[in-house]
Amino acid sequence: MFMIEREIPEVGTFKREQLQGAASKSNEALRQLKPKIQWQYSYVAGNKTFCVYLAEDEAAIHEHSKLSGFPATKITPILRIIDPTTEHN
Repeated sequence: MFMIEREIPEVGTFKREQLQGAASKSNEALRQLKPKIQWQYSYVAGNKTFCVYLAEDEAAIHEHSKLSGFPATKITPILRIIDPTTEHN
């Protein structure tokens, strides 16, 4: 699992249609790379998106970036996940 930080100017101001277009573009690249990579979700904030992907390796993320045209500014492997229920596990 990886967190991908993408610098996309003014992405936080994108309208619904622009975000739908971006998702469509990303999904097309994912179809071409299946089963090496899967998009979980993305957070949109200001001039960046923070995307969580399941991928076999960083190379798959770079391939997706190249095909989709969306930058992979920073790729960080996710080692563990915690949430409020972690206290009780």
